[in-house]
Amino acid sequence: MLLIPQTTSGLIIDPQQTALSTADLKTEFADPGNTDDNERQLKSVRKQMRPLLSRLQASQSHSVLLIFQALDAAGKDSMIRSIFSGLDPAITKLAAFKAPSELERRHDFLWRTSKQLPARGELGIFNRSYYEEVLVVRVHPNFLNGQYPQGIDNPSELWPLRYEAINAHEKQLAATGTLVLKFWLNVSVSEQRKRFLSRLERPKKRWKFNPNDVREMAYRKAYDEAFLEMVNTTSTEYAPWFMIPANDKPRARLEVGKIILQALDGMGLEYPELDPEINAEVAQWQQQLKA
Repeated sequence: MLLIPQTTSGLIIDPQQTALSTADLKTEFADPGNTDDNERQLKSVRKQMRPLLSRLQASQSHSVLLIFQALDAAGKDSMIRSIFSGLDPAITKLAAFKAPSELERRHDFLWRTSKQLPARGELGIFNRSYYEEVLVVRVHPNFLNGQYPQGIDNPSELWPLRYEAINAHEKQLAATGTLVLKFWLNVSVSEQRKRFLSRLERPKKRWKFNPNDVREMAYRKAYDEAFLEMVNTTSTEYAPWFMIPANDKPRARLEVGKIILQALDGMGLEYPELDPEINAEVAQWQQQLKA
């Protein structure tokens, strides 16, 4: 089973030691650093990732799944673009999950994401995921109506069952060679409001504005409570959560990039050996190609 290297960032959430509480919901880094320096460091991180991802692809022995969850305007999209810009699209696979379709609601809540899991030799990126099914639907239980036409007498009994299913799902992924890293980008209410306002004030960004995003701000306390229980129940040694302060985008991107780089490096991937029969004829093939 793939376990997370112990050297990985201290932002990891480890319920075995201390469960995350409301006081831990940070949105700012104590030392944000310099923006230009953070961007330069992230460029270096991307460069260091390339050979590691090349080994991942060549070995085809493991896969990587990165899950990004956040409230609206926390910076998931721009973070994914910034970290993986210029990396081989044959290796990195992105899947973004919006509101489920009618067909998806008629299936188990893990069905639609299971179809998008990375194959061995690939790094998969989930922009939102099955964790929406213990967040949004918990804050808005009426969304469960499409999944349970007969209704649910007590929705609160559903969440422990879903946590159990998620943990079992991720444990199975780890057991079959998938490295799972999960990131919660935590943005403050004031910064969220500022970013929504920026979308309205910039014509080229106005298309991103959705009135429902602003309405959801009224449920912030409920989302924080759902998030705390979610991460404290589903952060494990084989699929940990990292809580990332997200008010400072360049600093947050760098921190996530460093965590991913450390984890990739800790996998100890190597290029596979050439087939012995072919290897024995290397000199012959070289001579033929040079002729």
